[in-house]
Amino acid sequence: MSLPVSDVHECVAPAGWRTVDFVSDLHLDAAHPATVQAFADYLAATPADAVFLLGDVFEVWVGDDAIDEPGSFEGRCCELLQSAARRTTLFFLHGNRDFLVGQGFAQRCGLTLLDDPTVLDFLGRRWLLSHGDALCLDDVDYQRFRAVARDPRWQAQLLARPLAERRAQGRSARAESESRKQSATAVYADVDTAAACAWLEAARAPALIHGHTHLPADHVLRAADAGHPALTRHVLTDWDLEAQPPRAGLLRLTARGLERIDLVPS
Repeated sequence: MSLPVSDVHECVAPAGWRTVDFVSDLHLDAAHPATVQAFADYLAATPADAVFLLGDVFEVWVGDDAIDEPGSFEGRCCELLQSAARRTTLFFLHGNRDFLVGQGFAQRCGLTLLDDPTVLDFLGRRWLLSHGDALCLDDVDYQRFRAVARDPRWQAQLLARPLAERRAQGRSARAESESRKQSATAVYADVDTAAACAWLEAARAPALIHGHTHLPADHVLRAADAGHPALTRHVLTDWDLEAQPPRAGLLRLTARGLERIDLVPS
C-alpha cells in the first residue's frame, strides 16, 4: 500500500511549542464515567502546548447535531473540550468509531480537524500521525466498510436520517462490537509493516504514531542503514478506567524525545 506524497498533509509546530501530547482510543461513553473523568482530569493538568487526539475519542459519534440535544453526552463532551481549548491547542483526527465528527463540532469545541495521515513537523523532526485503521490491511471486511464509510455522499445520506434513528444504529453497532470482543475466536488485524514503511517513506518521516489496535508498544520496522534512519512505529494505549487492570496513558514528545506516560492512578 503506497501513499502519494501529495496525500500527506503537514502540521508545522509553532516555534514556541515545547511539549506535545498524543492520545487515542478513549472510547468516551456516558456508560463509562470513570474514563470520562480521567480524561477531564488529564486535560486540566497537562503541560502540553498541543494535544493531538488520534481517533476513537468517542465510542460512537452519530452526528454533530447531537451536541444541541438538551442534556446530551455529546454536548457535555463539547463543553469539556471547549474549556481545554482555552488552555492548549487541540487537534482531532478521525477514528473508526468517530468518523462522522465534522467541522461543526470542531468549531464549537475550538479544535482543528486533521487528515489521516498528517505529518507533524516539531523540533526539527517529522512524525507521521494516523489513527492506524487504514494500515490494518488483513482486516479485509473492515477495509471494505471503511472505503464506504469515508465517502462524503454516504455520510451525507446517513446524517440526513433522524437523530433518534442514528442513535439506535449507534447502540446496535456498540452491542455488535461488544459481542465480537467476547468471542473466543475473535482475531484482530495489526498494522501491516510494509504498508507502514511505505507511508513513512512517502512522508519522509522516520516515525509513525498511531492508535486503533489497543496494543501499546514501540516497534522498529526497519533498522538504520547507511544514510537512512531507522523506521519506527509507536502505538498508543486505549483508555478504560473500569477494566481490570485499568488503562489510560499517552505519548509525550519534548526535546528529550518520545516518552510513554501511564495515567492510571496508583
